[in-house]
Amino acid sequence: MAAARIPETLYGAMMDSTALASDCLPCEQEAAGALPPREDILHTDHWRVVHAFNSTLPGWLVVLPTRHVTSLADLTLEAATELGPLIRRLSLALRKVRGCEKTYLMQFSEAVGFAHLHLHLVPVSADHPDEARGPAVFRYLTQNEEQWLSETERDSLALALRAYVR
Repeated sequence: MAAARIPETLYGAMMDSTALASDCLPCEQEAAGALPPREDILHTDHWRVVHAFNSTLPGWLVVLPTRHVTSLADLTLEAATELGPLIRRLSLALRKVRGCEKTYLMQFSEAVGFAHLHLHLVPVSADHPDEARGPAVFRYLTQNEEQWLSETERDSLALALRAYVR
């Protein structure tokens, strides 16, 4: 029996694919054009990959749609179709560059100022501490700017990752 065909309009395909919100940091960055490597590791028609700005863990990536959506259900069919292979490519790149054995993939998009859909792709190495596994991995994101990886560190890592995902 064939699967029921879901109308394209339910995938958001009828929405303006360039729609950006004026009060949204990812949208502002998308509109800015030229970005440093840490803010533009990979860019497709549907997705932009960045290194988390507030991370103490090298390789904590954030995957953002290039148009303003707040739910996976609002992705276009094309964006949704591209997502799985993109996550795999990024995970392979993190394995090569960071030597991780696996990656975590998480999506919440509920914090104040961060409603734009975004997926966290986090490298987990063999020696990853037990107390930072699972949801506790968020301990690597901090409000303390002094602990964040520097822009230079994030740019360097971004350029290394690009070699494997371009």
